[in-house]
This record gives sequence, structure tokens and C-alpha cells, in this order.
Amino acid sequence: VFRSASYWHRWSNNDQHEFTPRSQEDLQKWSDMVTINLYPDARDGDALATTANAVLENYKNHQAMVLKTDSVPRTPDRPAEHYIAVVFGQPNFIEAAFARFKLVEGGAGCSIVYSHRIYGEKVGDQMSLWLKVNGPAIEKALMSWSDVPIPLPTSRRTAL
Repeated sequence: VFRSASYWHRWSNNDQHEFTPRSQEDLQKWSDMVTINLYPDARDGDALATTANAVLENYKNHQAMVLKTDSVPRTPDRPAEHYIAVVFGQPNFIEAAFARFKLVEGGAGCSIVYSHRIYGEKVGDQMSLWLKVNGPAIEKALMSWSDVPIPLPTSRRTAL
């Protein structure tokens, strides 16, 4: 459950897991998605920061417009976290992605990404309005989400 909406598992491959609301079963035409990516080698704050920076560079290499980046400093009882918000334009849709990077229990890094798409051509103004209305609330909800379902990394799964 994210922002009072239930999400259902739709697809997994290795350490990437995608979830959409019940009414958005078609992975070719969804509007809202939560993706959880595990980074088993990101076992400490430095490795997590390196991972977040690599993802940011990947977004930029795919022509994403960076809306915001931020880091929450480490405290004695909590490791540092990182946040990236971007928008990708495609010929038939525009997508906003909000990513939180954190260390999880068991010593692996992960990102929790909420994405929203608007389909059609020339929908930039629609997305701008959607971001203005929803962007700050999405960031707040994502960064405070405490009951994120974190799957085990592929390397730690066992066959039944």
C-alpha cells in the first residue's frame, strides 16, 4: 500500500520488482507503478551513495530532466538516504519517476521508485500541472514510507 492505494506484484526479474494498482494490469499501459530494485553489493552508506549517483547518471544518459536530488544525512540510528526526481519524455507518453535509495535490514541497498505516466503527444503541460499538485506529496510519502515490502536479494533466495 502506497498513499492509500493497493499495489499488486506484476513482474520480477533478478533484483527488480514491479507493482501496479489492481486496475492497471497491462504493463504496456500503466499510469502508476512502484518498482523496488535491490542492490546487494551496496552494503554501506558510501556504496549506496555511489549506486544513487550511478542511477542519476543513467537517468541523465536517457535524457531525463532532473527535477530534484537530495540526501538525508546519516544519524547515529539511521543510515543516509538519497532521493532523485526526474521526468522522461517519450513520443507517446511522459513519465515522472521519484526514487528513494536506502539501506535495508540485512545489509543491502535498495531503491523504491514511484512512477507516474501520462499518455499522449504533447502532454508536457499536463505533467507540469500533475507535478505541481502531486510532486511534493509524493516525495514526502516516499521518503516516510516505513512498511516497504523488500524482497530478498537474488543471491539470498533459496529454492523450495
